Amino acid sequence: MDLASKAGKHLQLKETFERQSKIYTFEMQIIQAKENYAGNYRCEVTYKDKFDSCTFDLEVHGQDDAGELDFSGLLKRREIKQEEEPEIDVWELLKNANPNEYEKIAFQYGITDLRGMLKRLKRMKREVKKSAAFAKVLDPAYQVDKGGRVRFVVELADPTVELKWYKNGQEIRPSTKYIFEHKGNERILFINNCSLTDDARYHVTAGDEKCSTELFVREPPILVTKALEDTNTYVGERVELVCEVSEEDANVKWFKNGVELGNEPRSRYRLKVEGKKHTLIIEEATKADTATYSVMTTGGQSAAKLSVDLRPLKVIHALEDQTVRLGQDINMKCEISENIPGKWYRNGQPLLPSDRVKIYHKGRIHRLTVSNSLVEDEGEYTFVPDAYKIDIPCKVHIVDPPKLHLEGLGENNTVTVVAGNKLRLEIPVSGEPTPKIMWSKGEKWITDSGRIRAETYPDNSCLVIDTAERDDSGPYRITLKNEAGEDSAIINIKVVDIPDPPQAPDVTEVGEDWCIMNWEPPAYDGGSPILGYFIERKKKQSSRWMRLNFELIKETTFEPKKMIEGVAYEVRVFAVNAVGTSKPSMPSKPFTPLAVTSPPTMLAVDGVTDTTVTMKWRPPDHIGAAGLDGYVIEYCFEGTEEWIVANPEMTDKTRFTITDLPTESKIFVRVKAVNAAGESEPRLHPQPILVKQVIEPPKIRLPRHLKQTYIRRVGEAVNLVIPFQGKPKAKVSWKKNGASVDKNDINIRNSENDTIIFIRKAERCHSGIYVLKVKVENLVDKATIDIQIVDRPGPPQIVKIDDVWGENVALSWQPPKDNGNAAITGYTIQKADKKSMEWFTVIEHWNRTSATITELIIGNEYYFRIFSENMCGLSDDATMTKESAVIAKDGKVYKNPVYEEFDFTEAPMFTQPLINTYAVAGYNATLNCSVRGNPKPKISWMKNKVVILNDPRYRMFSNQGVCTLDIRKPSPYDGGTYTCKAVNQLGEAEVDCKLEVKVIQQSCLS
Repeated sequence: MDLASKAGKHLQLKETFERQSKIYTFEMQIIQAKENYAGNYRCEVTYKDKFDSCTFDLEVHGQDDAGELDFSGLLKRREIKQEEEPEIDVWELLKNANPNEYEKIAFQYGITDLRGMLKRLKRMKREVKKSAAFAKVLDPAYQVDKGGRVRFVVELADPTVELKWYKNGQEIRPSTKYIFEHKGNERILFINNCSLTDDARYHVTAGDEKCSTELFVREPPILVTKALEDTNTYVGERVELVCEVSEEDANVKWFKNGVELGNEPRSRYRLKVEGKKHTLIIEEATKADTATYSVMTTGGQSAAKLSVDLRPLKVIHALEDQTVRLGQDINMKCEISENIPGKWYRNGQPLLPSDRVKIYHKGRIHRLTVSNSLVEDEGEYTFVPDAYKIDIPCKVHIVDPPKLHLEGLGENNTVTVVAGNKLRLEIPVSGEPTPKIMWSKGEKWITDSGRIRAETYPDNSCLVIDTAERDDSGPYRITLKNEAGEDSAIINIKVVDIPDPPQAPDVTEVGEDWCIMNWEPPAYDGGSPILGYFIERKKKQSSRWMRLNFELIKETTFEPKKMIEGVAYEVRVFAVNAVGTSKPSMPSKPFTPLAVTSPPTMLAVDGVTDTTVTMKWRPPDHIGAAGLDGYVIEYCFEGTEEWIVANPEMTDKTRFTITDLPTESKIFVRVKAVNAAGESEPRLHPQPILVKQVIEPPKIRLPRHLKQTYIRRVGEAVNLVIPFQGKPKAKVSWKKNGASVDKNDINIRNSENDTIIFIRKAERCHSGIYVLKVKVENLVDKATIDIQIVDRPGPPQIVKIDDVWGENVALSWQPPKDNGNAAITGYTIQKADKKSMEWFTVIEHWNRTSATITELIIGNEYYFRIFSENMCGLSDDATMTKESAVIAKDGKVYKNPVYEEFDFTEAPMFTQPLINTYAVAGYNATLNCSVRGNPKPKISWMKNKVVILNDPRYRMFSNQGVCTLDIRKPSPYDGGTYTCKAVNQLGEAEVDCKLEVKVIQQSCLS
């Protein structure tokens, strides 16, 4: 049994620690030792996972007469108990009871260590093994009353075996308390004067075997020696319910109407124990404490009734009726005979403390204070004491002179209303009692009916004007009267409206995408200043108006922009004041934005004679919607500022010859473009032009692709354009291989600036060296062009079978006699089984004149043929071997090796990336890269990460993995980052590069 739970008045435990020696000392002190304290004691020490203990025996010696007297008295009590009620085995009762009832049984039968008893109960339920040493073992458990005697009996199978008895593992020695007896094979242990220390586990050993049992010592029942008494008291009094029991410090339970009462710190019930006296204390009893209270011990119980009533209540000082001016404090006070709380009510509704309402209670006096009284504070106030069916009433009357509250009105009490709207002007009023309200305009009183009427409410007066008109403007008077006084005020009503629409605007000037418009303010501003104007425009043929400004324009002029050139427009104006926006003005007259073109470009001298100057130019970069009607050419002589029109009538050509000019004079020339909007800015030639014939040496500008051999296939057309320069008019001649060109076979056309050689259907006889000669007076320039007309080659001359071995055949042949006027690039070899004579290609693009054919089928007979190949393709015919090659069978059967199928699929990968490129504006640019992938990837091009689709300026090609993007005549706008992206089922890849387009400035020298 754990003694820590028994520490108290008779048993004290103490623990000390010496810091220097680090030794713990444990002391147990027993005050007024009794005989039942005798027994074996054990001190256990545990630290983490370590354990140690020591034991000692305690013997208590007293007077023999007293001991015998106590023992005999205990026997008498046991005899009386046996006569009154049958012996109850608590062990059997616990073994068969529900676990929920263990605590109740432990209290009823005086079991203090219930948890230890349950552990022992669990051990006793284990199965007992049969023993060879014991013919009869101990019972599983024994029960004895405190002070009684218990007898343990075992029967040995062999009486010579040594027997030892143990209590909680400590051997029991014979004494006056423990008596040993031998009767034949029976071994008996008597324990006299049992105490709670004897409540333990016992076992007996016989040789190597043992048997054990549990001894339960039950305390005698606690009796109620003095019962509870019925009690009557008043609310708020202290109540004490007292009983006495037969033992000191006994365990006693209190109940209220059958519900157990605890001794928690915050409970209204306090339990007090003084020796055998037990008291239940209730501080400040309430009516809810009226109940039946009972006390229960292990040997009896007692009950009593507690009745809590109210004391008779008297009103010493009642509440008084009051009349209070609005805004003053309300103070109420009453006094009653009892110090009890209560509640305050106003007009039957409970009052709660707030910032304005303060409730005070001190002893028997109750006070209520309401600060800054309001009209709603008027009414009947009542104080009701708690738990009493009486109330203390009084009446409070609030008075206040009438007053108008005009804080929400504008300056000079002016109220503005929009014409056509309904005005509902609410004027808050106050006054107690409710004042009489009257409205008037001039000498006319306003009634409560009609378009203009007055409506009266308890806390405000409302002036209503249905559909306000301009004539409703003016001063209105409101008057308040009640028995406490009078108040009045003047309120000005102002009726405003939207302004009239402005007059139709005038468009005074028109540009390319803009115009300038003016208008006059509206005749009537609606009674409110004009804040600004909104402008709208629309296309003449459309009905959809578009607002041009979202912020008001203060001026009466505006410049609309971002119009489409050549489209007719109309504009209109809205006037805006504080009320709203007017109706739109009438539309302006239709107008069309037009602009002159930009100046002509690239003005240059095209030719000069002794009396004429020929000029050429390019059209303007920007023409506009007005189109281009023509050009005007003007010139002036050097040293003068008079410009002379060279063409009285406009010309639509971009080349013009100024005639009748003095020889060796110098002139300046300028050109203007003309359309419906007028003349453009002039384009002036920067240098003066000398009017004199100039000899220009001949110069052939041979195209780059003609500087190397020009190759065409038989049957294709040959069309060569070769520009040249030279003045005066040059003489042009052609020669082929040193002889004049036959103009019946080859067409030649000459002009002032170029010569063209044209062959409609080329033949191999047209191949040769062509020489172009351009002559101006004694000056000559020449150019040479090598033209090569090619065709398919002939077949090889002789094909022979040089050797046959195993599955192989060695072939050789001679090149063809006719190579088609082009180098032989390779040969294609085919085989055919003699049985089917179906030809299959075995080798393509073979460069040598001998080859070995392998992997032929043993036992078959083959023929072979060979095609020649040049840049035009394969020869029309092939040369076949005259003999056949027989693949003979030998004694050994050849087995072809088995190869695993190779996976050719792969994700796209660029083998040649794009390269940053510079291009010249006006000349085609090409971007190239190469990619591989299987399945064949899908190629897409992007410019600045935007996919290029259906744009005629771009052409995209993909051939044998080479991807090409051709950009036609790029401009600086076409510069940027170009990306080529390849995608197939296994993935995607992309490369990019930068393209920069440069513009080369051109100038013409006179």
